[in-house]
Amino acid sequence: MCKGCGTLGYQDNIKEKIYDVIFESETPVGKAFDILLILTIIFNSALMIFESVESVRESYGFLITSLGWFFIFIFTIEYLLRVYVAHGRMSYIFSFFGIIDLLAILPAFFVTFLPQARLLVIFRIFRLLRLFSILKMGRYIEESSQLMRALKASRAKITVFLFTILFIIVIVGSMMYVIEGPENGFVSIPESMYWAIVTVSTVGYGDISPQTSVGKFVSGVLMIIGYSIIAVPTGIISNELAHTTKNLVGGKQCRHCNWQAGSLDDKFCPKCGKEINIET
Repeated sequence: MCKGCGTLGYQDNIKEKIYDVIFESETPVGKAFDILLILTIIFNSALMIFESVESVRESYGFLITSLGWFFIFIFTIEYLLRVYVAHGRMSYIFSFFGIIDLLAILPAFFVTFLPQARLLVIFRIFRLLRLFSILKMGRYIEESSQLMRALKASRAKITVFLFTILFIIVIVGSMMYVIEGPENGFVSIPESMYWAIVTVSTVGYGDISPQTSVGKFVSGVLMIIGYSIIAVPTGIISNELAHTTKNLVGGKQCRHCNWQAGSLDDKFCPKCGKEINIET
């Protein structure tokens, strides 16, 4: 009888149990682990947000630092356990979530001898992406794929729209530089273009404002254009999204351009003109 077989079998059994807890969420223990991990990630992210507030950092610096290292310890143990019990160890290490899990803990150890690495703690926020895996949000991939297809189909119209906006901004910015001048805050054409961008987006910071009657008139016209512009990209994408959804619901879609293939008797796509190569 093999002397080490019992020990190896026991170790394999322990690994499988840990694997079921960490990687499987269908068991009661696995669900409990996922809930605990979600809470830990949320609390850790909230801690980082509050740490950036100077008054909070000055009042509770020691507590924040202690909790931060506690979360790092938890994440480190979790990562090591995932590597240890993963069926495909290298596959996990170099997977998307494996890299995210590693980036969440490495900066904390680097900062002890490399203070500049403190800026890398932002990677800990990326642990929130783990929620997509835990909450099984992959079921929404098809919906996101439809949106991406709609954006891809409308890229030409969106490009024309953006170039039109850029043209308006350059022209109006140049006009306001001439009309208002440096004495009213329009010290250069780039500065005037910044004002045009803020105005056409209807944000209106108010740090630069026209003082002359002509300048106010141009500003008013630009504001009206800004309100009308808001609806343009929405309409373009909504139209393409409706076509994409109709294609999928109809069960027939051109693989060349993702457009409605038409009736079953159509031989050519009504959009790209290519011979229809459809998915049914």
